[in-house]
Amino acid sequence: MERRLGFIGIVLEDREHAAPAVNALLTEYGGLIVSRTGVPYHRRHCAVIALVVDATTDELGKLTGQLGRIDGVSVKSMLSKHAPTADREGCGEGLPS
Repeated sequence: MERRLGFIGIVLEDREHAAPAVNALLTEYGGLIVSRTGVPYHRRHCAVIALVVDATTDELGKLTGQLGRIDGVSVKSMLSKHAPTADREGCGEGLPS
């Protein structure tokens, strides 16, 4: 299966309750994660996590499905349309060689 570059947006509506389960899952799937940015929003007692991932559609679906089953967690994801080819390692069409 082809690996593609993408992102996952995660909102923890109850940061204190959801963070341990989310962090454990992200540690388990750490091999897929290229970058992680977490922003606590103290005024609303929530947090937002943005992940850049390099994953197959199956891997992305498994991770986001497990995240979405955690109480108080909302998740959305997207993968690039094109996988890198043997002669080009870019994220999509039209990139310089």
